[in-house]
Amino acid sequence: MNVISRRPTVYALIAMLAVPIPVGLSAQELDQGLESIHVYGTAPADLSGLTEGPEIEGFISARDSDGMRVTSADGSTTSILISEATEIRARGGFLGLGRTQLAADSLLNGLPVRVETVEWGGGLVASKIRFSDSDLETATMIRAGTAQGFAEQTAATEALRGRVGDIDQYNIRGTTNVYFDTGRWQLSSQAESDLCAAAAQADAMDNALLLVVGYTDSVGDQDYNQVLSERRAGRVVNYLQQQCGWAPWRMLTPTGMAEADPLADNTTAEGRAQNRRVSVNILVSRAVDGL
Repeated sequence: MNVISRRPTVYALIAMLAVPIPVGLSAQELDQGLESIHVYGTAPADLSGLTEGPEIEGFISARDSDGMRVTSADGSTTSILISEATEIRARGGFLGLGRTQLAADSLLNGLPVRVETVEWGGGLVASKIRFSDSDLETATMIRAGTAQGFAEQTAATEALRGRVGDIDQYNIRGTTNVYFDTGRWQLSSQAESDLCAAAAQADAMDNALLLVVGYTDSVGDQDYNQVLSERRAGRVVNYLQQQCGWAPWRMLTPTGMAEADPLADNTTAEGRAQNRRVSVNILVSRAVDGL
């Protein structure tokens, strides 16, 4: 269902997305703003003979070139070192050739993983890391919508910013909300239908762009909900582009807002269901609206 919205939060989001991260910041420096991973030393290149540790399942909530922190569904966190001997696989097969390349290219914040470990130096080293291709695709899209991604914007995104000029000068021509089950980011058949209908509505307008914003209810902690809202936004962007034919250059950078700006009361099940959503906003620059 399409609902015309002129909520102040949408305008604030548009203005926020227009502000670039200073060029001097690297993606790694942005990551360091997270809580310390608390892993020390360089993991051995040969893991054979080491005592088997626990299997850890969750999502990557922090990482650097030597290690990562995995947050499980119950909110607990585990710090794990990454070795040159760590085997990292997705369904498509081995990725990368070395520890640094893997950390940069595939072990992204927000990526759900299953990690087999061994014990070393009073801590844990990953012997095997597993994740799905679809989750990696979503995490890659989320990366483009976080502060980490702002430092790596492509030339196409910069060209888009230049073309629209003052990015906060938009008319909101419509908003479509799609909804999710608790803790999930998979799209329902109804959501898929609504997304393509929204893309068709926007495509019928001259100079229309889409702004995708993910939200959660109040269940869970802030860090978990932030990742979940970004994951939902990333899944919606993927579907709009891959299944609904929406051109990437007509998409503003997606973002996640966690529990912010609830549509309904989070103290009721009905209200929480309305808050577990992604909003797809159709925007037209005021400078060209009506031309």
